[in-house]
Amino acid sequence: MLTVLLILIPLITGLVTFGLKGPSAKVFSLLSSFASLVVAVIAWQQFSAAPESLQFTQSWIPQLGSQFNVGLDGMGTMLCLLTAISFPLIFITVYNREYDRPGAFYGLMLLSQAGLIGVFTAYDALLFYVFWELALIPVYFLCSMWGGERAVPVTFKFFVYTFAGSLLMLVGIIYIYFQTPDHSFSWTAFTSLQISTQEQSWLFWLFFVAFAIKMPVFPFHTWQPDTYEQSPTPVTMVLSGIMVKMGLFGVIRWLLPVLPQGAYMWQEAAIVLSVTGIIYASCIAIMQSDFKRLIAYSSIAHIGLMSAAIFANNEQSMQGVQVQMFNHGINIIGLWIVVEVIQDRLRIKDMREMGGIATYAPKLAIVLVVISLANIALPLTNGFIGEFLMFSGLFQYNPWFAAVACVAIILAAVYMLNMLQKVIFGEANTLTATTADLKTGELLAAGAIIAVIFFLGVYPKPLLELVQSTTAIVNATAWMK
Repeated sequence: MLTVLLILIPLITGLVTFGLKGPSAKVFSLLSSFASLVVAVIAWQQFSAAPESLQFTQSWIPQLGSQFNVGLDGMGTMLCLLTAISFPLIFITVYNREYDRPGAFYGLMLLSQAGLIGVFTAYDALLFYVFWELALIPVYFLCSMWGGERAVPVTFKFFVYTFAGSLLMLVGIIYIYFQTPDHSFSWTAFTSLQISTQEQSWLFWLFFVAFAIKMPVFPFHTWQPDTYEQSPTPVTMVLSGIMVKMGLFGVIRWLLPVLPQGAYMWQEAAIVLSVTGIIYASCIAIMQSDFKRLIAYSSIAHIGLMSAAIFANNEQSMQGVQVQMFNHGINIIGLWIVVEVIQDRLRIKDMREMGGIATYAPKLAIVLVVISLANIALPLTNGFIGEFLMFSGLFQYNPWFAAVACVAIILAAVYMLNMLQKVIFGEANTLTATTADLKTGELLAAGAIIAVIFFLGVYPKPLLELVQSTTAIVNATAWMK
C-alpha cells in the first residue's frame, strides 16, 4: 500500500487544496509534501528489505484487460524519492511569495506530483498513459495562468508538442496491446511479446519521439527554453528537475524492454541526435545573457548526455544514467532556487544587469558557486560519479561519440563559470547593491541541496545500490531477444 499512498497523498490533498484560501493553502500543501516524503523514505527502506511488498494490483478496466498495477523497482524508488524531496524544497523556497488564487496554484502543483509518481510506478501501459497526461495537464494551467507576458502562446506550443508526442505513444500502445495473446496492457505481457523486427522498426519511433519531446532531445527541444523562461519558477523547477525524467524513464522502463530490436536498429541514430543536442545546447548556453534560458539550455545538454548513454546500452552507462537522473534533479532545482531568489530581490533575469552580488549576499554566492561546480561534475560533488559512468559506457560503445560528448565538459565549464562571473563577482551596481541575502526558508532549502551534493559526491553507494537491480533487469530483457 505504500506505493498507492505515494499517489493518493498528493492527489487527495491537491483536490482539497482547491477549496482553501490564503496562507492555509500553502501550509496545507507543505504538510502534504512532507507526508509524501516520509512515505517515500519508508518505501525506500522497504525496497531494500522486501521489494515485493511494494507491488499492488487491483482490477481497473477488466473489459480492456487493464489493471491498476503499480510497483517500485530501484529506478522507480529513486525517482519517487527525488519527487518527494523536490516538492518540499520548492514549497519552502517560495513560502514567502504570494500567488493569486493560492488554492488553485498549490492544488495544481500537488496534482502534478501525483501524476509524476504515477508515471514512475505504473506497470500497466494504459495506466502509464493516464498518469503521463495527468502530470502534463496541471503544468499547462500553472504555466498559462501564472506565467510571464508570453505565457499563453508559449504554453500552447508546449502543450501541442507534448500532447502530439503522447498521441504517438498511445498509437504504439494500442497496436502492441492488440498483439498480446490475452489483450493485456501489463508490462509483463508487453515485454514477453515477440514483435517482428519490421514492426519494431516503426514502433520504435512512435515511442521514442514521445519520450524525446519530454526529455527534450534535439531537435524536439524547441518548446523548452521559452517554457522555462515564461513559467513561474516553482513550475520550472518541476519541469526541469523531475518532469524531464519521465522521458528517460519511459525509454528505460518501456522502450528498451518492449522493442529491443527496434532500439538496436536505431541506437546510433538516437545517439547522434543526443550528442548533437549536447554540443548545440552548450554552444547556445554560452551565448545567453538571460539567466533562465542559460539554465534551460544547460539542462538540454545534460539530458542529451543521459539519452546517449542509455542507447550505448552497457551496464556502466545504464547505471550512470539512473544515478545522474537523481543528481541532475537535485542540482537543477538548486540553480532554480538561486534564480527565484534573484528574481524576487531584483526583478531581473538579464545577467548583464547583475554583478557584485557576492559582496552583499555572501550566502547566496556560496550556494550558487557550489551548485554550479556540481553542475559541471567537479569531483567530490554528486554530478561526478554519474557523468564518469556515462562517459565510460559511451566510450565502450564508440570512442568517437564519447570524444565529441566530452567537449560538453569544457563548454559546461565555460558557460557556468562565465555565469558566476557575471552574476556574483565583479563590481556591484545601484540595483545589485540592494540584494538581500538568503532568508530562513531559502537557506534551509539551499542547505539541504548542498548537503546532498557533498554526501552523494563523497559516498554515492546508496544510489548505486538502489539502481543496480533495474540495471540488471534492463540488461536481461532488452537487446537480447
